[in-house]
Amino acid sequence: MSRRFLFLLGSARTGGNTELLARRAAEQLPGDVEQRWIRLAEHPLPDFVDLRHDTEHVRPPQDSSTGRLLDATLAATDIVIASPLYWYSVSGLTKRYLDHWSGWLRTPGLDFRTTLAHRTLWGIAALADREPSVADPYVGTLNNSAAYMGMRFGGVLLGNGSGPGDVLQDTDALTRAKTFFAQDAPLARFPYATAAG
Repeated sequence: MSRRFLFLLGSARTGGNTELLARRAAEQLPGDVEQRWIRLAEHPLPDFVDLRHDTEHVRPPQDSSTGRLLDATLAATDIVIASPLYWYSVSGLTKRYLDHWSGWLRTPGLDFRTTLAHRTLWGIAALADREPSVADPYVGTLNNSAAYMGMRFGGVLLGNGSGPGDVLQDTDALTRAKTFFAQDAPLARFPYATAAG
């Protein structure tokens, strides 16, 4: 299967630091790798309503934002969450998208988890803090989501930037962006082990 990258831009701002860093990393992909970019703010999802105990899930209509995002997710071999660090985790737009995974997991005939298993989840984030450990909850959200789905996790490319274009001055992040997608992503694992009872 040829690689198909889905870049999900989770910022409310167009052309922000996270997007700039994501585009720098994407420039390094081979020319035959398909890239699809979706700005979540332009495809608003409804609030996720957990209906698992109330009714049967149905596949969303293809012409809705939910249907378009579902189809794009299922078609991707690599899903890149490009969300700025907001309150130490992913943006609200990104969190809403991930919440919809819960519904897709329960949609009859969709086999969402089986389809995404062994595909790769990546993260790219700009943060205003110079201490990268403030992004640990962000990394945990993506790693644990990938582990739950049986996906590979490519890690998170972090860059520093608060004002417009600041990340382009972060030479370390730009250097890491050159090889970020070239690494072999291992299967995600939960960072803790549960003891057998």
